[in-house]
Amino acid sequence: MTKFSIIIPLYNKEQFIENTLKSVLQQTYQNFEIIIVNDGSTDRSIELLQKYTDKRIQIIHQQNQGVSVARNNGIKLAKAQFICFLDADDYWYPHFLETFNTLIEKYKNQYVFSAAFEVETKWNTFKSMYSIDPNQNDLVVDFFEASKKECVLWTSCAVFDKSVFEKVGNFDKTIKIAQDTDLWIRIGLHYPIVFTWETLAIYKHDAQSLSKKTDDLNDRLHFKKFEKEEKTNEKLKTYLDLMRYFAAMHSKLNNNLKSFKELVNEINYNNISLKKRILLKTPKPILQQLLKLQQLLVKLKLSNSVFK
Repeated sequence: MTKFSIIIPLYNKEQFIENTLKSVLQQTYQNFEIIIVNDGSTDRSIELLQKYTDKRIQIIHQQNQGVSVARNNGIKLAKAQFICFLDADDYWYPHFLETFNTLIEKYKNQYVFSAAFEVETKWNTFKSMYSIDPNQNDLVVDFFEASKKECVLWTSCAVFDKSVFEKVGNFDKTIKIAQDTDLWIRIGLHYPIVFTWETLAIYKHDAQSLSKKTDDLNDRLHFKKFEKEEKTNEKLKTYLDLMRYFAAMHSKLNNNLKSFKELVNEINYNNISLKKRILLKTPKPILQQLLKLQQLLVKLKLSNSVFK
């Protein structure tokens, strides 16, 4: 029986898709299937994949509907018990599947598995930092406690028992920004996370992501979906306030003052650091200068973020 179903959503990634696919085919653990969901690519991505004849590779096509629909269609087709997602510009180290297979065998009663990853910028590569005990190589953690710095789940570096999606649902296709965070929250409300500090993947970081144009607040993470739970779950409330903070920073940088005010009014300031409180009150021109400073610090290997 196939152990892992690997779902790769693909939209115009001709520069990266071959390296991404090769990082799967070169795994030390080989019991897997690959489901590439072409989300209406218009570049040479599919043409480049035609040379790969491995029977474990399945390519399906859909009209451009977004990454959530692509991932959900992949979940429907998955034959294995365990599901992995890999974005078409990210990369796995060769021992990715072997390490997760070992964790699955070790923690037989767990359903969600995650690992550390590296962030690759155009200047250098650095490791992500977590609010997790660094003295243990692997351990079971609470999603909300473990995600105070870096989110303990990242799409391209996690493994899920297929039954998880049957319980909490799939990616919410109505969300255009932070649709993965929405799913992680639903998972975190029901499941602990098995985490290993072993670095297993590389994330291609877009340094301009914070200042990209965004749609209105309704296109982002739907905070009201968790309105009832956060009234009685302090860990959830704290995590949602961190997400509101980041969304508010996006809104301010993109001149969406209505969304900014709405988000800030919902934040319990006791749940965010003094630095974040100050940044929320910082004028946009200064924030733009801080973004430039951020890029300089990353280039000099002195920092990986100015807004965390």
